[in-house]
Amino acid sequence: MGASKSASFSEKQNELANLFKAMAHPARVAIIEYLLSVDTCICGDIVNELPLAQPTISQHLKELKNANIIKGTIEGTAICYCINPEAIQKIETYFSLIYQKLIDKTKSRSNCC
Repeated sequence: MGASKSASFSEKQNELANLFKAMAHPARVAIIEYLLSVDTCICGDIVNELPLAQPTISQHLKELKNANIIKGTIEGTAICYCINPEAIQKIETYFSLIYQKLIDKTKSRSNCC
């Protein structure tokens, strides 16, 4: 979304959209699931787990890192990645709010959709 359009929305809306955009690819979902299954991870480990080339994995990691969904620390010539719980908390809070509002609407109306 262009800067002129994104400026029309709140900072929170833009932040959530960036998080969702970064997660909107099956390879990135797979990377997150893999990171959840291990304590820390080096890029080469992910390459061994997914059917993608190393440059492709690196690009997906870059997108996840730019959205602050994952963090990376340098260990020698390798980078260890982990999930940023704060980003996941924002997503969880947003969907919990949506779910609660849907439940509240369902309780107050008998004919919805």
